[in-house]
Amino acid sequence: MPARPIRLVLIVALGVAGLVGFLALANACTPGGPPPTATTVSTASTTTVVGSGCSDDFPDLSTSPGAGSGYAKPSVSVSCSDTELLVTSNGMPGYTFVPRTPNPLGAQTWSWHIPLAPSVAAAATPVATRFGTIGFTVTGLPVYAAMEGAQPAAEAFGDPVYNGILDSCKGHTGPRSEYHYHALENTGSCLLVQPLLGYALDGFPIYGPNGCLDVACTQVVTFRSGWVPTGNPTTNAWSNYAYQSSSDPKVLDQCNGRVGPDGTYRYYATSGFPYTIGCFKGTPVTQAGAAGGPMPPM
Repeated sequence: MPARPIRLVLIVALGVAGLVGFLALANACTPGGPPPTATTVSTASTTTVVGSGCSDDFPDLSTSPGAGSGYAKPSVSVSCSDTELLVTSNGMPGYTFVPRTPNPLGAQTWSWHIPLAPSVAAAATPVATRFGTIGFTVTGLPVYAAMEGAQPAAEAFGDPVYNGILDSCKGHTGPRSEYHYHALENTGSCLLVQPLLGYALDGFPIYGPNGCLDVACTQVVTFRSGWVPTGNPTTNAWSNYAYQSSSDPKVLDQCNGRVGPDGTYRYYATSGFPYTIGCFKGTPVTQAGAAGGPMPPM
């Protein structure tokens, strides 16, 4: 298919908060949503969006404080074709970096591409053994699944939230100096504001925990995970939680998502395990480079 006409757009809004944000969920932008219209020029590090069909949910990071003195400022670029959303990032957080592991923080070369029109697969794809990225945020930071690697041995493959090894935004640095999340905090201090927080590698969006139960959004609820603890997740996290289905519409499916009022599927960031994605509801796109590589050994 021919490429869409290209234009440069700088997004200037961080997102929608409070009830206004909840109401926006019914019509929240997805990768194939309406084109952004604002055009601004800035000499600071920014999020740039290229392509007439790109989502306008990627925040401008030019006013963010950055990770701190001596660190590169965050830089995110977003482009769209007729079929795909492409996001590249230097992987730097836009807020003060607080070390939670022995690993330093360094700039990365992340590049993700996902479908603009994802579809539900015939069968879900597990993430329980997927070490590396399962998605990314609208601020250009990778999301890993809800378990750690083999080290330290006392917490091998454990739940990093339960083990308290994440910062206040639920991230930390890995062996390649890559900052990444294992959960998402829907808060302005982490530059992630409802409704849209990121995307999974199958193309489906990851929303904040609050959402509408009907098209008119007369019922706004906080969604919650259906996974429950069955043991001690200090080690082997996925072996110590089990999914329990429920008729309660506030309880999400096994992949930690649901079909929204507009008929499209989406994941939700929850306070309980698995925090972001329990499995891929669609077909995850194979990525290249660091985005497609496994989490390196500690």
